[in-house]
Amino acid sequence: MAVDDVDGTLAAMGPRLRAAREHYGATLAGVSRATGISASTLSRIETGRRKPTLEVLLHLSKEYGVSLDELAGTAPGPGAAEPRATAPLSFGDDKAVLPLTRYVGGLHAHKHVLPALELPPARPRQVSHDGHEWLCVLYGRLWLAIGDQDLILTPGDVAEFDTRTPHGVANASPGGPVEYLIMFGPQGERLRPRSWSSRNW
Repeated sequence: MAVDDVDGTLAAMGPRLRAAREHYGATLAGVSRATGISASTLSRIETGRRKPTLEVLLHLSKEYGVSLDELAGTAPGPGAAEPRATAPLSFGDDKAVLPLTRYVGGLHAHKHVLPALELPPARPRQVSHDGHEWLCVLYGRLWLAIGDQDLILTPGDVAEFDTRTPHGVANASPGGPVEYLIMFGPQGERLRPRSWSSRNW
């Protein structure tokens, strides 16, 4: 594997590890107690400010019940193989995460897919962590529980929030999947919306 591929794979692990922890339902403090890895180190790895070592990845892989191949995006899947650095991280039938950025630091983007449900969903489990998040629904209905508020977002809806506020998401209704994009600023970076009309060209 070329150096650029290695760097890209390591950079993509931050969002994958964060997604694995959130799916597992653990806080940084809880994972720190279980693995002996400091919460600050875990936070820096998840936000791309530090590259994970093999020892750390082995601990986290065991804690979350996710293989190293899945964390690296190199697990074989059906049909044609996807690019190694951007292959989706799948949590069984529960969730798939596709990192869209390969660099370390700054804003990160990834796509999430929640599968269709057979039963009405329970209120999403909430987590909190440093950073700022921008979320856009592409398909389906997404239940966003943020603090004590509950929002149902549909295609085209956008939400922006401080991730230190407890938050969680779920498929809002049975019968179909939901797909959404996330832009995450690990150090509080925000998007800067600008708009213009054709008259300005």
